[in-house]
Amino acid sequence: MNLLLRVRVCAFLLVAVAVGGCCSVSTRSAGSEQEAIRTILDQQVREWNRENLAGFMETYARGEGTRFASGGNVNLGWQAVFDRYKAKYGSPGAMGVTTFSALEVTMLGPDAAMAFGRWHQKGSKGEGSGLFTLILKKQPEGWRIVHDHTSAAQP
Repeated sequence: MNLLLRVRVCAFLLVAVAVGGCCSVSTRSAGSEQEAIRTILDQQVREWNRENLAGFMETYARGEGTRFASGGNVNLGWQAVFDRYKAKYGSPGAMGVTTFSALEVTMLGPDAAMAFGRWHQKGSKGEGSGLFTLILKKQPEGWRIVHDHTSAAQP
């Protein structure tokens, strides 16, 4: 093999290793961000099951742009979302026990992600289930929900 060809092969291999290393770092980073998001969603379930609406709401971004959509209604702003939850689940025992399943977290960028999954709830108001799609943004305090679209399955 002539010297020029050897140099090209070595340069190609160096570039391939460098690019492969960058991709694996990115994949590791995405994996740790996905785990951080799963931790926030675990917190959400934990606080709900403790009937701690204030703790549950800590998983949402505190801002006027935070949105909750369900049943053809939209609540805009962190306080409006909190007020909706208080009106619907503010009495003792109304929150019941909630679980999430089939959770998928997709990174949309370094500071944005989408979570999709199923919810199931059983409490004093009965039993229900459905789907949710969440958009999360990385905030100074960590990952927070900025958009929540939740639907209920027909009984």
